[in-house]
Amino acid sequence: MLGRTYENQLCSIARTLEVVGERWTLLIIRDAQLGLRRFEEFQDSLGIARNVLTNRLSKLVDDGLLERACYQERPARYEYRPTKKAEDLLTALLSLMHWGDEHAEDPAGPPRIAGHAGCGGNVRERLVCTGCGQRVTSEAVLLLPGPALTESRT
Repeated sequence: MLGRTYENQLCSIARTLEVVGERWTLLIIRDAQLGLRRFEEFQDSLGIARNVLTNRLSKLVDDGLLERACYQERPARYEYRPTKKAEDLLTALLSLMHWGDEHAEDPAGPPRIAGHAGCGGNVRERLVCTGCGQRVTSEAVLLLPGPALTESRT
C-alpha cells in the first residue's frame, strides 16, 4: 500500500499530491467550481460515504482550498465555498478533463464542455512562454533545476 506522504520527494507535484491527491478531493473541488456548496449537494453528486466526505471537506478547509461559512444558525449548517487557492486549480482540472475526453473517452462524447462566457467559444488550456508569449509544444518544454534543487539535495 502506498504511503500518504511524499516527504522524501523534492518535487512540486509530490507536494501538490499531498493536498489534492486523495481519491475524492479533485471531484469535490470540481463540484465546488460548478457551484455546489452544501454537504448534501456534494454527497448527492458524488455518492460518497458521509464520513469520507466529512473528512475530505475538513481537510480541504484546513488546506485553504475551501472556506466553511455558516448559512443557518439553528441548527448550525455550513456551506463550503472555493477559495482563490481552489480556483487556481481550474487549469489543472481542465487539463485532466480534456485528457479524459481524448484518452479515456465516453462513446457518447464529453460530459462537459468548457465554454467561454464572453463569446461562447471553447476554452482550452495551453502552454505559453511567459517571456515571449509564444505557444509552446511539450517537446519544447525544458524542466530545469530550480532554486530548491541544489547539489546537496539531489
